Amino acid sequence: MVTETDLRLPNGRILHVYDTGGAGRLPVFWHHGTPNVGAPPAPLFAAADRLGLRWVSHDRPGYGGSTPVPERDVASVAADVAAVADALGLDRFAVMGHSGGGPHALACGALLQERVVAVVVGAGLAPYDAAGLDWFAGMVPAGVASLRAAAAGRAAKEAHEASGVEYDPEFTDADLAALHAEWSWFDGVVGPAVRGGPGGLIADDLAYVRPWGFDPADVTPPVLLLHGDRDGIAPVAHAKWLAGRCPAAELRRHPEDGHISVLRHAESALEWLKFRSTR
Repeated sequence: MVTETDLRLPNGRILHVYDTGGAGRLPVFWHHGTPNVGAPPAPLFAAADRLGLRWVSHDRPGYGGSTPVPERDVASVAADVAAVADALGLDRFAVMGHSGGGPHALACGALLQERVVAVVVGAGLAPYDAAGLDWFAGMVPAGVASLRAAAAGRAAKEAHEASGVEYDPEFTDADLAALHAEWSWFDGVVGPAVRGGPGGLIADDLAYVRPWGFDPADVTPPVLLLHGDRDGIAPVAHAKWLAGRCPAAELRRHPEDGHISVLRHAESALEWLKFRSTR
């Protein structure tokens, strides 16, 4: 069962929080993609129960029940996660992010080193200013257009979203199969995210193409990077770059997988995470 609560921060902001509970279980903070709300991944609940894991998450500002922060950077998530952990009495925890949640999971690994025991990133992006990385190479045209608009600034990004242009993720056959099976779960987290307007998505995309506020080289906890070679939303070159930058990173590439189907390997990632947390 997932319990949902609203956490009021000292500055008056609200974070909408999700928690599957379970005293004595290792908490795993889930960082959602763009545009999603923060409900933890139901397709992984059975694996989490088997491994003794507890899901905790929140809507990023501007999504669902969380107060917008239009000019937030990626690093700002660390303070929000710390506030949620403090409110729940959680000292140490792991973090896991998919897609746009990947940079946010890494931020926690860099800025909450003393509390984060391990980091899992599935289909994540590298920093926009990553040295030696052709950031847009291999990305689907709709993604290039959307993120180039963000790189041009808020006005350009807002105009892009208001233009009615269709975003085509060009999902692979494997992605579509996953979306029609257990990962149809995404229908329940994308819909509520977009019904509230594009504010959360705009803030996310602006954050991805601005300085993140931390260096992945400062992510000292163990990192597992899961990536599909056929991913056109976050090309695999991003994961290769992160693997060479994060000090304790392992990259698992899956040649036949795309942006969604790579989550078929998430259960093994949770097993890795549990093992790392006990070392």
